[in-house]
Amino acid sequence: MSAAEAPLPPLAPRERTATTAAERRTGSPLAVSLSGVRKSFGDKTVLSGIDLEITRGEFVVLLGPSGTGKTTLLRLLSGLEPPDGGDVLVPRQRTVVYQEPRLIPSKRVLANVSVGQKRAQLTRDNARRALAEVNLADKERAWPATLSGGEAQRVALARALVREPELLLLDEPFAALDALTRLQMQDLVGDLVARHRPAVLLVTHDVDEAVRLADRVLILDNGGFAVDVDIDLPRPRDRNDPEALRYRATFLAQLGVGRHSSTRQDIS
Repeated sequence: MSAAEAPLPPLAPRERTATTAAERRTGSPLAVSLSGVRKSFGDKTVLSGIDLEITRGEFVVLLGPSGTGKTTLLRLLSGLEPPDGGDVLVPRQRTVVYQEPRLIPSKRVLANVSVGQKRAQLTRDNARRALAEVNLADKERAWPATLSGGEAQRVALARALVREPELLLLDEPFAALDALTRLQMQDLVGDLVARHRPAVLLVTHDVDEAVRLADRVLILDNGGFAVDVDIDLPRPRDRNDPEALRYRATFLAQLGVGRHSSTRQDIS
């Protein structure tokens, strides 16, 4: 079984009796809860006792310099990496979209979307609906090699949608795309999340992307969250809005990017 087909391992939920601060803030049920989570690799501590809550329908974007543990945190949430300590609560229905679409070359688009799913006819119908949602209804018989980069990534999104995840993990899914396609994909993901209402964690190096998409931005540094800020802006968002520019400048400053470098979007 390929990496694209492999199911994510389930994590057992913990019992909860009280309404959390995140649930009170958003009015939605809790989807993710990390409490005192620690992770080290050899002598390097990557996560030093972090706490995190994400509710259903909440779009959280994770920023941070390279090597600060963003991908490690995503792998912990996906179940692909165990914590060294602390409690991790995630829904069983979750999926990851990576920077590379990870399509299977020997399967057509429709089969790529439904790969690993059971109940063949129902799955095919669901896969067709998912392809229609990402505007690829006419590509179900196409081979992956014939797709553009943006089309291939939309197929990866359709594959995630057909699993009806309660938690959607996005690992720099637009990083390899050209600027125009990247903006189009951001709009598409924003629309799909608003429609399906999973909890979302997007890992990115792009501050503009964070301001454009996020309900909430986290910046990971020195083993913890240096920033945890709600983005209180109406949608669709104008990147030249003074408040958007204020958020952008604040995040860039926290990431150590000087004023004269602020025309760059990425902070890797």
